Amino acid sequence: MTVTERTLTGTGVGRGIVVGDVRRMPDPLPEPAHTPSTIGPDAELARAHAALQATAHDLRDRGARAGGIAQEVLNALALMADDPMLLDDVKSRVDRGITAERSVFEAFASFAQVLESSGGYMAERAGDLGDVANRVIAHILGVSAPGVPESDTPFILVARDLAPADTALLDFDIVRALVTTDGGPTSHTAILAREKGLPAIVGAKDAEVLVDGDVILVDAAEGQLVVNPSAARIDAARAESEARRVSRENASGPGQMADGHKVALLANVGSPKSVDAAVAALAEGVGLFRTEFLFLDAETAPTIETQQAEYAAVFERFPGQKVVVRVLDAGADKPLPFLTDQGEANPALGRRGIRALFAHEDILRDQLTAIANAARKSKADVWVMAPMISTADETAEFVGLCHELGLTKAGAMVETPSSAILADHILAEADFVSIGTNDLTQYTVAADRLLGTVANLQDPWNPAVLRLIREVGKAGHATGKPVGVCGEAAADPMLAVVLIGLGMTSLSMSPIALADVRAELSRFTLGEARELAERALSARNAVDAKRAVSTALSITH
Repeated sequence: MTVTERTLTGTGVGRGIVVGDVRRMPDPLPEPAHTPSTIGPDAELARAHAALQATAHDLRDRGARAGGIAQEVLNALALMADDPMLLDDVKSRVDRGITAERSVFEAFASFAQVLESSGGYMAERAGDLGDVANRVIAHILGVSAPGVPESDTPFILVARDLAPADTALLDFDIVRALVTTDGGPTSHTAILAREKGLPAIVGAKDAEVLVDGDVILVDAAEGQLVVNPSAARIDAARAESEARRVSRENASGPGQMADGHKVALLANVGSPKSVDAAVAALAEGVGLFRTEFLFLDAETAPTIETQQAEYAAVFERFPGQKVVVRVLDAGADKPLPFLTDQGEANPALGRRGIRALFAHEDILRDQLTAIANAARKSKADVWVMAPMISTADETAEFVGLCHELGLTKAGAMVETPSSAILADHILAEADFVSIGTNDLTQYTVAADRLLGTVANLQDPWNPAVLRLIREVGKAGHATGKPVGVCGEAAADPMLAVVLIGLGMTSLSMSPIALADVRAELSRFTLGEARELAERALSARNAVDAKRAVSTALSITH
């Protein structure tokens, strides 16, 4: 009997091509029954409290082992399990004779409703609460929480979505690729998969029909998965995968194009631990040093001395190289009790990033002082930048404060349409700018970058986003100042070529993506990159922009 190939589509993460058997993620634990307690409120509360503490500890431990972005995400989830208001809610329920497991279930469900009613980032975080609740209830019941299937042989994992706690510690020798029916290119699942170099396809709604044992081919670069691929297709895919591997291995040294045009290829790092991957990938420095790892798991802001030690540990790994430090980017999906406002109706549009820091200037001054102290004792070329800049006045205030405290290279992140349009005025104040394409895309298309229901709009190939990036590139050229990209768009090799054509002078990305981008850039001249950029700019939508560039590449290369 002949088995017919079927092609399903989604949003690809990475460039890998993998063939393997499907294993599906188990369903969550069943909803706990309304069984009355037989041991009394005090004993039930003790069970619940111990399980909440154990879950928070487990999430932090997983984060510490994973490092990078995963650690930030898991620490934020641990804070949910530690929330004293949640424990108060559980207590009020066990006091009414409800079991610990049922009280935890209802308390988390109530918490999730509050987040969903807030909209935006907070609504998306409600989905993470379900996973945390499952882990707490599993602790109470003394059973294993649903997670990645165990197997002695490699497989392709298929799930509705994958909890950050599971993605962070995947065994890449066993899980060869990831397919989800929900989520988008900037969901936590996609971001963590990209950071770990795991080929993935997210938002593949039709993949819900896949069952254990199905043989599929995952082509992350094309955003396609083929069910029951033919032998000929498998052979072609493996040949293409091998060609990419050889291309990566042959691309070495500093980033440059075929005509010798230099492009600084930098790494995004989220903690001292994640620096190892950047060094191993031959990054030319750090284009985005996220400092949130020091703040997210704290009740108060860390001291200058604590911060200085952590910054110095990163700086010493890059002697003579650029390290761009982003000051604390709190708010939205990263609320901090000592910094951000509580109860904002739409925190993505509220007091976040530099706005929150200006409202608590003592925290900003302490962080800048710690960075400056560490920089003075380091051989690294330390730059510092502010997140969520919207105006030239904000830029001037931040740059002035940096210079006052001894930091000579101060810049701004371009993450809003206003900062892109006003890039000439912002660069009149700043020493450089760096574009965060995740938020820039979100605010350009008015679609929450973490919300799966609008994931189709969250695409940096959108010509509207590319036109804003072009404006920033023009401003950089006119002022003779560096303009980089540190968002996830820089990790897409084909889009990286377009970004250089739009005037970018550096690209910063997850370390795992550096080899592919280095190899891709080496195939084109600056003139060719500019021609490809024009094709993308003139397209009607993101799909057409990517197709126009891909078609041009297939004809000329």
